[in-house]
Amino acid sequence: MQVTTVGLDLAKNIPQVRGIKADRTVAFNKSLRRAQLLKFFENLEPCLIGREACGSSHHWARQFQKLGQEVQLMPAMYVKAYVKRG
Repeated sequence: MQVTTVGLDLAKNIPQVRGIKADRTVAFNKSLRRAQLLKFFENLEPCLIGREACGSSHHWARQFQKLGQEVQLMPAMYVKAYVKRG
C-alpha cells in the first residue's frame, strides 16, 4: 500500500489520520492518540502530510520532517472546504 497523501486533524485528544493512495482511494482512516502519532508515521513511507496551521502545527511539522515526511500547513480558511460536518 503506497500512501501518497495524509490528512491530519490533531483535534484536542484523539487525532484523526486519513491516508490516500495515488489512485485517490482511501487507504486508511484512523483515530490515534497523540502518543501514537510519531510511531505511526515512523512506519509509514515518506508522503505528503497536509494539516491546518494552528498553535502546535509547527512543532508537529518539525517532528514529522525529522522522520522524512513532507509537511504542508494550510490556513484555516482553506481547510474549511474539506469539512463535511460541523
